[in-house]
Amino acid sequence: MAADRLRLIRSANIGPVSYAQLLARFGTATAAIDAIPMLAARGGGRAPVLADPRLIDREMATVARLGGQYLFSDDPDYPPLLAALENAPPALILRGDRALLGRPGIAMVGARNASAAACRFARQLGHDLANEGVVVVSGLARGIDTAAHVGALGGQMGDGGTIAVVATGMDIAFPPENAELQERIAREALLIAEQPPGTEPRARHFPYRNRIIAGLAMGTVVVEAAPKSGSLITARLAAEAGREVMAVPGSPLDPRAQGCNQLIRDGATLVQNVADILEQVRPIDPRMVRMPTSPFGGAPPEDASDAERRAITALLGAVAVPVDELIRQSGAAPAIVQTVLLELELAGRLERHAGGRVSLTG
Repeated sequence: MAADRLRLIRSANIGPVSYAQLLARFGTATAAIDAIPMLAARGGGRAPVLADPRLIDREMATVARLGGQYLFSDDPDYPPLLAALENAPPALILRGDRALLGRPGIAMVGARNASAAACRFARQLGHDLANEGVVVVSGLARGIDTAAHVGALGGQMGDGGTIAVVATGMDIAFPPENAELQERIAREALLIAEQPPGTEPRARHFPYRNRIIAGLAMGTVVVEAAPKSGSLITARLAAEAGREVMAVPGSPLDPRAQGCNQLIRDGATLVQNVADILEQVRPIDPRMVRMPTSPFGGAPPEDASDAERRAITALLGAVAVPVDELIRQSGAAPAIVQTVLLELELAGRLERHAGGRVSLTG
């Protein structure tokens, strides 16, 4: 039932990993919701506050009124490239042409205060990629993102197009000056939001947005980026997912080019034209991506004994540690370790970090 799945996603202490584990263990969101108090008690805490069903009904009605639709992670149309991420979003809200999700995509990101030359180059790359049947994925930010989207919208003579992933609700335009462009993308291409309608821009949501951008694409192109910028975070996420990372070189005298030049020095592919991009990704077919294994390590989920629960919890602390290391040191089966971590997370005692690492809270 879609409402129960959405209620599970919108509840406290339940992220993408725990959502997938709950469904793998209990089969349905309804059964998982019923089991949460018991699991949280085993984790040594109170059950998380579950989302109010009335709020879920209101959200679904708002999405329908806005012309949007939900795409859940178990839907056959869910993009395999995105599904391959450990923390793939359990639900997306779409408005526009969902067929674009089945076509090869390239992410293009860069500086918000980009130079005129870089914006022109990004616009041309977006146009040429779309004409080659490639979907340009970006985040609808100022500067390079905007240029990439505009270029792709103007280059849809082929089967390409553009996908805009926003960090807000789909009814909120950020930046405000892109409201018209956001509406045009929703009409002519595809707009994606992970957050519910009405969500205003918040700093913590942008990294979530970036993982979707990187996850939808076979590779990420960075066009101007300062060191430690959000664009470099997207590039790092793409690399961690095993995707191609490409960058447009710039003058060493321009701070906006330092991030791209650093990426190239560290092994990213240098991009001078659309042919350089296609050369890197054309052999890759998104339908051939290896799907993620069971969140319980390939084995059926099972309950942990009190002794196993104590031993695994004792290995955790304030410093994040890889789950694989917990499995190695505890000697427990992967399914047992994942069960204990799920219980701790539902009890509010566990925090998940990038790279499959976990730590105790507080």
